[in-house]
Amino acid sequence: MKFKEREFIPVLLGGDINTYSVARAFYEQYQVKTYIFGKFATGPSYGSKIIEYHPNPKIDTDDYFLRTVNTFAQKHSHKKIVLIGCGDSYVALISKHKSELAENIIAPYIDFDLMNSLQQKETFYNLCEKHGVDYPGTLIYDASMGMDFEVKFQFPVILKPSDSISYWEHPFATQNKVYTISDMGELGKVIKEIYDAGYTDKLIIQDMIPGNDEYMRVLTSYSDRNGKVKMMCLGHVLLEEHTPHGLGNHAVIITEPNEELMMRVKNLLEDLHYIGFSNFDIKYDRRDGKYKFFEINTRQGRSNYYVTGSGFNVAKYIVEEYVYGKEAKLELAKDEHLWMVVPRAVAFKYIKEEENLAKLKKLLKEKKMVNPVFMKGDWKPRRFLAMTKTHFSHFAKFKKYYS
Repeated sequence: MKFKEREFIPVLLGGDINTYSVARAFYEQYQVKTYIFGKFATGPSYGSKIIEYHPNPKIDTDDYFLRTVNTFAQKHSHKKIVLIGCGDSYVALISKHKSELAENIIAPYIDFDLMNSLQQKETFYNLCEKHGVDYPGTLIYDASMGMDFEVKFQFPVILKPSDSISYWEHPFATQNKVYTISDMGELGKVIKEIYDAGYTDKLIIQDMIPGNDEYMRVLTSYSDRNGKVKMMCLGHVLLEEHTPHGLGNHAVIITEPNEELMMRVKNLLEDLHYIGFSNFDIKYDRRDGKYKFFEINTRQGRSNYYVTGSGFNVAKYIVEEYVYGKEAKLELAKDEHLWMVVPRAVAFKYIKEEENLAKLKKLLKEKKMVNPVFMKGDWKPRRFLAMTKTHFSHFAKFKKYYS
């Protein structure tokens, strides 16, 4: 791999496919090496030629995080440090400590109070009401309610935490990202397990929108430092992962246009004076023909390379604005492009709609497809074998968990 000296150094926090996707974007746009601080010596970023990876289980703690990034910035005081979080807890750390970061660190994030409020799904749904953005029927559950409440939509229902960061800080044996609940008895049992583990915030009980993975959408946006949206890329999700901890993680996405939907979200973001990347999970409800929004992530999603692969390099937006002082024009993704992290045979077997399969085959034939973790030239044997093993493990995972 060939590298160039630039005025900046990318520093990412995390360790999963999110970090590798962003690091790949930096390399492809600027030919720079990315420094990543993650918890464990595993994942697609570990062992990569385009990355210098530093593992430490304490990186998501306040003191160690601050000491680590500030020390790095001081060692490279002649450069600008582009600091990007690749997970909710890392983004929250950056936002919380923005005023304590070294002067040469660029941290393109909203203030912590706004970020913290948006992490609460209840706050997000209030914003949706204001801007005419649809969302599923929702009951906000508080522990003080016990089981003395009525669910006004039919079972099965969806159950999930309002505060995802706090939820994952209290692990337990049967912990899932999202629960599909069949009746009141199961609902009471799972609620008890969650609160017994130490979680104290609210829960979201939600109408289960019918339809398989192929009804899902993902929207990624970038807003500049003035709160103006400069890029929007909508993806049609054709397949998701179904393991308990990976439930809802994207496996196959095709970029598609929907300007009307994008403009409603643009208005919401600009009303908030939002800054940086945002990511929305959406599902099309065939019962009323509306797109229902589940949540906002105050960062780029783990599948962010679907944006870069579609021609909208995620690294470019931050660097061109904050390093080179250039103002971007609004760009909306319009051309179809395929992002896929599972073997083709898995996609062909589990994607059901003929129209979607036809699009998938067409894009594969036209070579308009990318798997973010397999980058040409990044072929260190140990990493390549680990990524290949993970790639083909989807056969067993889908066989066991897909239903």
